[in-house]
Amino acid sequence: MSRIHEALKKAEQEKAMSQPGSRVETTPAAVEVAEAATAAMPALSTAPGMSFNADSVLSQARQIRWAPDTNCMLFFNSEEHASGMEEFRTLRSRLYQAREKQPLSKILITSALPKEGKSFTSANLAQVLARQHGRRVLLIDGDLRNPQLHKLLGTDAGPGLFEYLRSEADEFSILQRGPLENLFFIPAGNYSANPAELLANGRLRNLLNRLEATFDWIIVDSAPAVPVTDAVLMANDCDGVLLVVRSNSTPTDAARRARREFAERNVIGVVLNGITPELAPYMQYYYAAYGRDGQAESKN
Repeated sequence: MSRIHEALKKAEQEKAMSQPGSRVETTPAAVEVAEAATAAMPALSTAPGMSFNADSVLSQARQIRWAPDTNCMLFFNSEEHASGMEEFRTLRSRLYQAREKQPLSKILITSALPKEGKSFTSANLAQVLARQHGRRVLLIDGDLRNPQLHKLLGTDAGPGLFEYLRSEADEFSILQRGPLENLFFIPAGNYSANPAELLANGRLRNLLNRLEATFDWIIVDSAPAVPVTDAVLMANDCDGVLLVVRSNSTPTDAARRARREFAERNVIGVVLNGITPELAPYMQYYYAAYGRDGQAESKN
């Protein structure tokens, strides 16, 4: 006898005992329908429309020892004014300014072509956002073709987004928690060479919508926009898009094509990566004027 059948029989008996002379009929057909409905129902943690308890979600995140590459993961470094950190603080301020004018919590970060710094930008933006007191940030590696974030953070590659999209894992089993307080991570998982169909099945939207209430910001790193359609598909489920272009590297026509790919999406800005000191000479004054402790050095 199934557990459902047992529960129905128990309810029948309890009601009969509380109401003498009355009887509740439980037909085999009704039991079969109930069993079929339960079999078709997704797991509790992934059922659409159910609200999340933030504390429950975060407490079940897997605590993993990360070994981040501090050469490029700037905010895991002990320095407070290393080169590049202030630019990410400025980017954070720009995002909060944009947030005052429009709903903005789920941000897709992409580039026109590979090797332009989108993963570097995604990871460091998530870090600088998480350093604000009380701000929870989720970083998702959505590049299912060539994921890099787990390497930069020095953590497990899976299970991750791939397994979730294939209904092989739920939110709790793919969510990681590392050493930086309030920064959480979902890796790409066992990525696929052809993930476009997975990204279009609706489960990514379900994941983002369900986790949105738990996190102040969700940063999604995607595949480059020009070679494949993944980024455009994922942009449909995000509030805004940041395009990363590399100075003296990204071809102008590729950058323009990437911008056209998101013509009907909310492109909130462009991040220019790889600027040399010669191209941004004003930054040398900041780093020359402030020491590692953040105090202005005396010129006397």
